[in-house]
Amino acid sequence: MSSILTNNSSMVALETLRNINRNLESVQNEISTGKKVASAKDNASIWAISTVMSTDVSSFEQISSSLNKGSATVGVARASSEQITSLLQDMKNLIVDAQQDLNDSDRATIQKDVAAIRSTITNIVNGAQMNGQNLLKGTDDMKVLASLDRGSTGDVAPAFINVSRVDLTTTAAVDAAAKATTDAGYVSTADTITATDVAKASTEGGYLSTTASGTIPTSGSITVDIKGGEIAAGDKFTLSVGGSDVTVTATSGQTINDIAAAFKTAIDAESITDLTVSVTDATDASDGSDKAVLTLANGNASSTITFDESKLEATNSVSQLADTEDADVTIKGGTLSAGDTFTVNVDNTDYTYTAVDGDTVNDVAAGLKGLLDDASITNLAVTVTDATDPATDDATLTIAADGGTVDVNLGGLASQNAATAAGGLGALSSLSVATSTDATAALTSIESLLDKAITAATTFGSAQKQIEGQTEFVQNLVDSMKSGIGSMVDADIEAASAKLQALQVQQQLGVQALSIANSAPQTLLSLFR
Repeated sequence: MSSILTNNSSMVALETLRNINRNLESVQNEISTGKKVASAKDNASIWAISTVMSTDVSSFEQISSSLNKGSATVGVARASSEQITSLLQDMKNLIVDAQQDLNDSDRATIQKDVAAIRSTITNIVNGAQMNGQNLLKGTDDMKVLASLDRGSTGDVAPAFINVSRVDLTTTAAVDAAAKATTDAGYVSTADTITATDVAKASTEGGYLSTTASGTIPTSGSITVDIKGGEIAAGDKFTLSVGGSDVTVTATSGQTINDIAAAFKTAIDAESITDLTVSVTDATDASDGSDKAVLTLANGNASSTITFDESKLEATNSVSQLADTEDADVTIKGGTLSAGDTFTVNVDNTDYTYTAVDGDTVNDVAAGLKGLLDDASITNLAVTVTDATDPATDDATLTIAADGGTVDVNLGGLASQNAATAAGGLGALSSLSVATSTDATAALTSIESLLDKAITAATTFGSAQKQIEGQTEFVQNLVDSMKSGIGSMVDADIEAASAKLQALQVQQQLGVQALSIANSAPQTLLSLFR
């Protein structure tokens, strides 16, 4: 049936032409972009997978750059270590020469050569850096980004190659030293607390005891034991012999052996007739189970020497804050170093805070407060006033008595600069061939130093090989991922070209078919002529 209202043939031809044009547009896009999946609308799942893989490729290319930088850094350290090893071998040859029977002039010449090599090694260590990274200084590992590990859930975690630093610095060790009043972190107070003497308990270091009673017998002796353990400046020790009272006061750093020696000196100065004093030192003066012994001998065969054991006493020097009293401890502002220590003495106990990297005086004050709070000392209240600018201003730790007395020894305040350990080749700083004895010791020392340098070179060599192997793997991985992405999204140009030609022919036929279908209603007019 023919109709002037509905042209079914035209609609079919038009839809066919539309499909041909859509397919033609798709093929033309493939050819122009080179991709069969150029956007999410082409194939959402394939586009998502390929996009994630593309970002990973970009990341791995950055990782490859990181690995190249890491390899270069380790390579500098390896080459420097090998050079240092060679220099140490030259130094060993000089030391071997010094084993001979040489005159002072020859030894001095060799020593100059040794010093010159030491200076060269120091310069190499200081210069062995790449982009600010020096693996011949310090102890922390250097992390080299090696990969990105993507889990089945899509989570990504970085993977690293850790390269151990090997310290080959030639600096000598520096012991911890008390801070000067001008040093950052110097701990001080303007407050004073009256000291009182409190009898030592029998369990405390310096406690005095004896089995004597009243006299030293004729041609006999008695002993006074001084208990081992720590004693403090201001501690007092008293005995009475031959009618003379003798008191010794401890000073900072003294031990019970020093107290026994001081007793002997003081008693000898009394010139007590027939009395002889001798001392037996403690093997370990800080060991509470050990003791120093003071022996008082009577050289008279017919008369005794008085000894008043009731006056035998050892006391701690204790400073006490009365209830509601307080003392301010000031921590001087400035830049601190990791390892600096800060000490306050409360309740006869030292509380020491050790600074970590980045700490300020505010952190020190807070750290000391934390130590004191954790100790739960009866009647003690501690507050902190922070420095407004820790780089220049002081922080204040306020120690207060609240509800009763508190033992606070302001004489026990202390702060020390951090000790510095010797460098890995620190023994070079004191290496000498000035005498035959020194030369013998130097030969032993140089062997140890050579071992350290050789170990450093092999450590860095192994690390560099590992990094280079990982670099090759990453490059191969990037190539494989690019190939995989291409297989998913790249267009088959040969097939697309053939399809384009076919679609162009179909388009022409479709246009003709639509033209014929559109002319069909015109034939109906002939029925009315």
